[in-house]
Amino acid sequence: MFTIEHEFDSTLITLVDDEADTMLQEDVVINAFAECVTIEQYDPRQDNVQKITLSMAQLRDLAAAFNLPEGSYTLRPSEQD
Repeated sequence: MFTIEHEFDSTLITLVDDEADTMLQEDVVINAFAECVTIEQYDPRQDNVQKITLSMAQLRDLAAAFNLPEGSYTLRPSEQD
């Protein structure tokens, strides 16, 4: 399950781990701004929220990586559009 909320300066996506047959993980919160994307998840072992910030270029590369085989890649400017 997931939710999508549109805020003033970002889009907020929350991913809820609702698999019935597995050990549940904490919710993942993705906040998409114009210049970056943040990913947050509560860590119960450390009792704090872990946060990762991706630039738009890193997000583009991550999206491309899901559809490529193992290897090292550099996206050309024409592939970014």
